[in-house]
Amino acid sequence: MKKQLIATLVGGILLFVWQFLSWTLVNIHGNEFTYTPNQDKIIEVLSQNLDEGQYMMPMPAPNSTPEQQQAFMDSAAGKPWATISYHKSMNYEMGMNMFRALVVDMLAVFLLVWLLLQFANLQFRSALLTSLAVGVIGYLTIPYLNTIWFETSSIGYLIDAVAQWGLVGVWLGWWLTKK
Repeated sequence: MKKQLIATLVGGILLFVWQFLSWTLVNIHGNEFTYTPNQDKIIEVLSQNLDEGQYMMPMPAPNSTPEQQQAFMDSAAGKPWATISYHKSMNYEMGMNMFRALVVDMLAVFLLVWLLLQFANLQFRSALLTSLAVGVIGYLTIPYLNTIWFETSSIGYLIDAVAQWGLVGVWLGWWLTKK
């Protein structure tokens, strides 16, 4: 049990540190959000017209018939569209967000450790490859699928998946197979 706890704690910290570096010092995700000099005007219009939430525009009305939805889709084809996450106020308090992220990272590594300990004869290579597989599965089923539907880039998330789960796989492969 002690070995599992140490594996989880160190692995969770490795994930957390990589994520911090990825979004800050290394700035892998820097191109995901672009500046516009019109931001003040846009925010003003949004604040006058939206409640807090996520939006995809244009969208047919929720109560529209299938015929109305089809007519809407036909009229919107080839025209501009946008996805918006709108919040009423900016919050720079990161303490709780960072705590929650660390807890999620620990839980993810705990689940991976549990999975690895189901192997009859765990070896470094299988721990590393399984960890990478977990990362790539996570990448393919969420960030990559979003790039298909929302026409965005997910290269930063692919780098994250390979780097962070590779680091965790190296750690777990060494620690869990150590006699």
